[in-house]
Amino acid sequence: MASRLGRVLVLAGAALTLVAATMPAQAESADKILKSANVEHVANLPKKGAFTGPDAFNSDLAFQGDYAYQGNYNGFTIYSIKDPAKPKVVSQVTCEGAQNDVSVKGDLLFLSVDDPRDSDSCKSDYGTPTSKKSWEGIRIFDISDKSRPKYIKAVETACGSHTHTLVPDKSGKSVYLYVSSYMPADIYPECKPPHDRISIVKVPLKKPTDAKVVSRPVLFPEGGNEQQSGLLLPTSGCHDITVFPSKNLAAGACMGDGVLMDISDRERPKVTATVTDENFAFWHSATFNNTGTKVVFTDELGGGASATCNATIGAKRGADAVFDIVDGELVHKSYYKISRHQDSSENCVAHNGSLIPVKGKDIMVQAWYQGGVSIWDFTDSSAPKEIGYFERGPLKPRSIGGSWSAYYYNGFIYSSDIQKGFDVLRISDKLTDPAAKVRLSILNTQTQLPF
Repeated sequence: MASRLGRVLVLAGAALTLVAATMPAQAESADKILKSANVEHVANLPKKGAFTGPDAFNSDLAFQGDYAYQGNYNGFTIYSIKDPAKPKVVSQVTCEGAQNDVSVKGDLLFLSVDDPRDSDSCKSDYGTPTSKKSWEGIRIFDISDKSRPKYIKAVETACGSHTHTLVPDKSGKSVYLYVSSYMPADIYPECKPPHDRISIVKVPLKKPTDAKVVSRPVLFPEGGNEQQSGLLLPTSGCHDITVFPSKNLAAGACMGDGVLMDISDRERPKVTATVTDENFAFWHSATFNNTGTKVVFTDELGGGASATCNATIGAKRGADAVFDIVDGELVHKSYYKISRHQDSSENCVAHNGSLIPVKGKDIMVQAWYQGGVSIWDFTDSSAPKEIGYFERGPLKPRSIGGSWSAYYYNGFIYSSDIQKGFDVLRISDKLTDPAAKVRLSILNTQTQLPF
């Protein structure tokens, strides 16, 4: 979600009201499941405990072995997915701090906190954004005992950590976290403009308590895209970064800009190509194909709170854009957006997804908030097409919801639903069936390792 909680969610909410006024209501009943014939709804675990409230948004997912890790604005949950048809909660940690986007490495779990807190403690309260005493950044947990995660370290970063990307170093002894954050203002003592940079945290794997910020590279020395009409926010950093370590390559979705980066020097990434698009309001995330020759960028029009999957908005806004990488440059080939128009109350826009590992094909599963989950093929960059989907009817009472992240892992699709919990899906289709043979030991989706 684009909006920094407590700072611009009101902006996105206003967009929802504006768009809703232009659209007629549809007839689907609340929570009715709609899906293509090739998609099976295998399981659902509702939110529980401290995460049941409507403001306890489920967020991103990561996977390792037989476990799935789900962020939530109130903390995180660890699931056993040894039997995907019967997922089980192993533990739930209450530790407030939007968005609590999550990644894992070995016995370590990392959370992004983009919400000023009055301390770095899991018992902290919402802090004062204008106070130097407020904290936001990265929290690190020891998850060697999955039933009892242990909070071991906090690293403060400028402007917080809206998202982070785990980047392995070349020795295997450390990992880097590329921290994306944005929305500087003169009233924020540790987040003043210009903020055309990211923060890089180095975590020694054998001594993670020594984790610290090692660099703050400027990606946009000339300011980035700040003038384009229709931007949700001008470029002031990045929203999300995806890395392709084997090629020393990264793609950044940076608010008003899409970029390619050379990450040969992990602590000093360099922008090598930049692109803008008149139809994009907020460059949100990026996904490479398996050969690192294409990038799918998403436009989170309305900040994730708006009803944008409708005829009024059209097929080119709030969509994906498929780019080929040609001689180091990004060449636009097409747009992709779900064709099912959603109810006027349903927040719906392109969001987080991952590749389905089919050799020789470019197939992706993707979350669309209340637009549900879409499985689509972009092997032909110029003619992407949907091959399966899953969604629910509009939430009642009306609220922000739907699939935040939908990722393919070891034969199943896992969806983090903001309000409805943890969904397990399976697609049976001749195009995707070969993926069931691929087994991964870990999946942090923004760290793309070729299958």
